[in-house]
Amino acid sequence: MVVTGTYDPYLVALSILVASFASYTALDLSGHAGLARGFARRMWLMAAALTMGGGIWSMHFVAMLAFIMPTPVSYDVGLTTLSLVVAIFVTGGGFYVISRQRASPVPLVLSGIFMGLGIAGMHYTGMAAMREHAELSYDPLFVALSLVIAIGASTVALWLAFRTTDLGQKLVAAVVMGLAISGMHYTAMRAAIFTARGPVHEAHINASLSQTNLALAVAGITFIILAFASAASLFERKRAEEALRQAQADLARVNRVNTMAELTASLAHEVNQPISAAVTNANACVRWLAGDPPNLEEARAAAMRIVKDGTRAAEIISRIRLLFKKGTPQRDLLDLNELIREMLVLLRGETTRYSISVRTDLAADLPQVIGDRVQLQQVMMNLIGNSIDAMNDTDGTRELAIRSQRAENEQIMVSVSDTGEGLPPQQANQIFNAFFTTKVHGTGMGLSISRSIVASHNGRLWAADKSPRGASFHLILPTKVETHE
Repeated sequence: MVVTGTYDPYLVALSILVASFASYTALDLSGHAGLARGFARRMWLMAAALTMGGGIWSMHFVAMLAFIMPTPVSYDVGLTTLSLVVAIFVTGGGFYVISRQRASPVPLVLSGIFMGLGIAGMHYTGMAAMREHAELSYDPLFVALSLVIAIGASTVALWLAFRTTDLGQKLVAAVVMGLAISGMHYTAMRAAIFTARGPVHEAHINASLSQTNLALAVAGITFIILAFASAASLFERKRAEEALRQAQADLARVNRVNTMAELTASLAHEVNQPISAAVTNANACVRWLAGDPPNLEEARAAAMRIVKDGTRAAEIISRIRLLFKKGTPQRDLLDLNELIREMLVLLRGETTRYSISVRTDLAADLPQVIGDRVQLQQVMMNLIGNSIDAMNDTDGTRELAIRSQRAENEQIMVSVSDTGEGLPPQQANQIFNAFFTTKVHGTGMGLSISRSIVASHNGRLWAADKSPRGASFHLILPTKVETHE
């Protein structure tokens, strides 16, 4: 005779609640495992496995107690304990594998299969622990369906475990996982067929009361354990947040120090040029005054150049400060060809000293650009100065070529080319990084500052090798720009 059991709806609801609470706690704990390393990571994985495996087992046991048979039912302690061990072991194994190889779908699927079959094994081991006056058999179709649900629920649980960080996502995922785990159990219970060995005695009322008390005790103990695990997770989260705030504060201090170092290096690099020019003009002034008779006109011109150099140094300092803090740039209509000629006049002594011929191809009637004169002077000074430095020690023809022309979209392109040694291999873009330099006595700030200035003018600056030798720097500036503050 086939014996049909009934379910206590309150214990069924309690079993689903246990599964959902255990799923949420396991998701919470596994999040710490994903961030931790070494021993701490293993401990969080163990805690997540104990929580998930123990929670699944507790749900299973409460759901078993929710099933009321018309005959007395007891449970074998050894097999019941074994089912708990199986649940914890397979859950821990699944979490461990997927936490190490989370990026690959193959370990996820294999771990899901392993964990799903293990959970099914836990269930059917628990079923084998039942002791009642009935023979137990199974419907193969529902057994197969329960295995599919177990594997699917396990795969989803592992996939969510190391990808769910938001509180809302965790809550939704926990409910979904709780329902899936419960669905697996009740599908497997549907596969169970109980055949009575003898007459059925209707004494299930007392048995039902006893099962209810036991289910409440198991659920209560489970909730207490999960509550302690959640408290530990909350404490760890608070500690991690405090450590993050401290790390951010330390990083902010380091950034301020680096900014000061960068500002100092920038000032040293940029101010060096007008100071050197002022020293040169001061020496010339002294020579004119020491003549017999003194050449007052030339001395006066040299002194005026000293004033101009000093004024330019002060302007450079002012503009560099604007690069490192919020400020309003001074933008005017500028003639790039005129600016290029001014820089060539300033650097005429350098080109003459190293026997460098200068060739210019400046397009006529170029539109004006809106920009900061001193900052764009710095850019041209750096580009021309770098080309001169690149040809200092080279043999053969030393030629500096500067070209300006119209570009697409109402832009102007300026190219500065030399016949020096060229750019180091694979370093055409690295040379624009702060503190990267190929010069023995360079600071590595000139090109970095130049690119920042050009970017603030909505332009682009890049470098390329020049055939057969040398390098070219290309600068594009729009004729209509919006000021960046």
